[in-house]
Amino acid sequence: MAKFYQLANDDLFQQLKTTSSGLPSDNITALQNEYGANKLPDAQQKSRWSILLAQFMDVMIILLIIAAIISFAVGEHTDAFVILAIIIGNAWMGYSQEYNAEKSIKMLQEMSAQHAVVLRGDKPVKVDAKELVPGDVILLEAGDIVPADARLFQVSSFRTEEASLTGESHTVEKKTEAIPDENLVPGDQHNMVFKGTMVSNGSAKAVVTAIGIKTEIGKIAEMMEVEAQKTPLQQRLAVFSKQLAVVVIVLCVIIYGFGLWRGEEPFDMFLIALSLAVAALPEALPAVVTIALAQGARRMVKQKALVRKLPAVETLGSVTYICSDKTGTLTQNVMTVEKIQAAPDQDELLKYAMMLNNEVRFSESDELLGDSTETALVNYALQHGITKIDADKRFPLVAKLPFDSVRMRMSSLHQYGDKWILFVKGAPGKMMEAVSETNEKKEEWLDMNRAWAKEGLRVLFFGFKVFDKNPGEITAEDESDLELLGMTALIDPPREEVIDAIDECKTAGIKTVMITGDQPLTATAIAERLGMVESGTHDVHAGADLDELTAEEFDRETRHTAVYARVSPEQKLRIVKSLQAQGEFVAMTGDGVNDAPSLKQADIGIAMGITGTDVSKEAADMILLDDNFSTIVKAVREGRRIYENIKKFIVYVLSCNLAEILVIVAAPILGFVTPLLPIHILWINLVTDGLPGLALVAEPAEKDIMNRPPRPPKENLFAGGLIPRIVVTGVFLAISALFIQWWTARAGYDTVTQQTAVFTTLCFVQLGNALAVRSAYHSLFSSDIFANRGMWLAIIGTVALQLLIVYVPFLDHIFKTTPLDRNIIGMIVMVTIVCILFIEGIKRFYRIPTHHSVLEGRRSRKTI
Repeated sequence: MAKFYQLANDDLFQQLKTTSSGLPSDNITALQNEYGANKLPDAQQKSRWSILLAQFMDVMIILLIIAAIISFAVGEHTDAFVILAIIIGNAWMGYSQEYNAEKSIKMLQEMSAQHAVVLRGDKPVKVDAKELVPGDVILLEAGDIVPADARLFQVSSFRTEEASLTGESHTVEKKTEAIPDENLVPGDQHNMVFKGTMVSNGSAKAVVTAIGIKTEIGKIAEMMEVEAQKTPLQQRLAVFSKQLAVVVIVLCVIIYGFGLWRGEEPFDMFLIALSLAVAALPEALPAVVTIALAQGARRMVKQKALVRKLPAVETLGSVTYICSDKTGTLTQNVMTVEKIQAAPDQDELLKYAMMLNNEVRFSESDELLGDSTETALVNYALQHGITKIDADKRFPLVAKLPFDSVRMRMSSLHQYGDKWILFVKGAPGKMMEAVSETNEKKEEWLDMNRAWAKEGLRVLFFGFKVFDKNPGEITAEDESDLELLGMTALIDPPREEVIDAIDECKTAGIKTVMITGDQPLTATAIAERLGMVESGTHDVHAGADLDELTAEEFDRETRHTAVYARVSPEQKLRIVKSLQAQGEFVAMTGDGVNDAPSLKQADIGIAMGITGTDVSKEAADMILLDDNFSTIVKAVREGRRIYENIKKFIVYVLSCNLAEILVIVAAPILGFVTPLLPIHILWINLVTDGLPGLALVAEPAEKDIMNRPPRPPKENLFAGGLIPRIVVTGVFLAISALFIQWWTARAGYDTVTQQTAVFTTLCFVQLGNALAVRSAYHSLFSSDIFANRGMWLAIIGTVALQLLIVYVPFLDHIFKTTPLDRNIIGMIVMVTIVCILFIEGIKRFYRIPTHHSVLEGRRSRKTI
């Protein structure tokens, strides 16, 4: 069956069972029952309960819940309440951030007008847009939002803004003639209008062809039903939690069995096994990660980036590709006159023609309303001293002949003293047919036109003709024997700050790709100005070319293509999927309805907060509140900082937990009493790990953080020599604690004193470890040791709390401690200083790979 844009008017009316006068009123109810309401399906909003329950799905949280239940069962109520407090606090932080972000964004809304004017029985009627049905005849005029997909059958200087749907930056002139071509994308169906687009000029009548989910916007909404992507941190922590759970269970079983084999009491061994489980599980990790992401989200809001999903804060740190829409994202979405060339002695008259030869209207606040190209011409004239009042006074308007797609010209007749002047503007080729210049002169002007067109500029020629008598009504025959006034060139210019942002992306090893519905020449010109491609490059593909490629060829082309032009929403989605299938981590930016499916599919979708449609915002993980591409670079920096700081915390907490495990396991083997109780380990993991951990995640970014390539999306959480460093550090911390236990046992101190001494030693040496892991690149003594004031506050606070639970009698009872004398405290301080010096020393042997080595490895991987 032929498409609606291919049908002649009579065939169109026959197929939709309607007429140019509209549908009879008595048929409407039956048709509404048949086709349903003209609206998009409502987005499914997460309930508060679903958001809250999602916070308890983490493997580590589940293990902590099990540990709390067991603690209650064996009578260790204090331990159980502490664990539950950790779980509830973590859940509340995650819930608050996600719920507040959901509230700050409007849910998916219909991209449609609230009302529409239709012909019912040849009478105009204003109805709710939801009541439209296929076959309805709608009346459209400048400023209207198109309420449904429709085929035009009558137009008058009719143009629409379709940037939100097709990505084209300039307005589209519409016509009524049938188009015989097959498989045209919506942007090329010039006799159709589409739901959610805007009428910028003229008036028209059209017959509705599709409503609701059957419209082009509806098809895009259906494509948005894709599975949500997991962020790199979610993936790494999920793997880590599962691996840790297995290790913990195996260790607990081995220790429990070993104790029974030695003849120990089963209940005592169960408490030791529980202590081991508590020591192995980094209870503070979920809370610290959540707080790190929440802090990052707050910092990013201050930099004009709103994060809708908390784990997405660090996702940008892994991004290898940023696929960006052009219009309104890389460019200003404002047509601008960039070049002008007047004929000799005609500069002033050309500016008056730019001011007067158009359909632009001035609002009450002097805002320019109308076609974006024409408003750009008027704005240029205003900026160069020509006012509307002066122009109208000097050249009073007499008549107009609107632009049409056959003549490709527009004319306006004005009184000119005691004569009349006709201003004409139009396409270069059509204007040259109407001017009375020599062929040689015409060719010079056309050569300049070709040169400007190669730069992606939209060129218009202007001419004029003087009449001694009023010609009356203007006709196409009057557009002849014109004198050339000059030519103008327009473009939607790139944002100035984007050039620096893209340059910084290159430095950071991130490839920026333009994906647009605009013309290839325009897209290439903008890409060259932004530095995305070199002049004369072949890394540009049009949507029609992509459809001819096999899947293998398509994947190969996406590896080096920097600009995609005239691309449909389906092709955008395919490009993102192709890059993801090749191991790339993709961010997609956009503001239009046409961007929504690829925003949803991308590893992180970034919508524009000012010009972005509700559909694109709903699909995105992050929203740029200032619509500034350079804000993405700030977000990348923040994402990398957060991930690095979380890795620092993991190094810190695992080395500390390893020390606790080794102390618990080794002490009985060496003949010592049980060195730590479950409540001691919980305190260390919550306070000694937690407070410095919070300070670690607020650590300022390393100076060269944007000079490194992106982390490989599948990089192991412990890449860069972290495991040997964790093991060596953990072993030395354990030796320090065991040394203190040996020293106190030898000196004749009782069991409680030995346990308190080991407890306090582990607290102090772990604080020294926190200082040392602040930088993986530099020594504690070579960097600014006081740069992170929060760390020093955490250390002072933790030491103070530790001394309180050791020396306050009431707390002694709860935490099962006893006051330590001066000799023990002195020995613990000496051991702590030795530990700090040792950890600083091992940094020399376990450094993170350099920028150069990682980048070379990445390049070689891409080449294979």
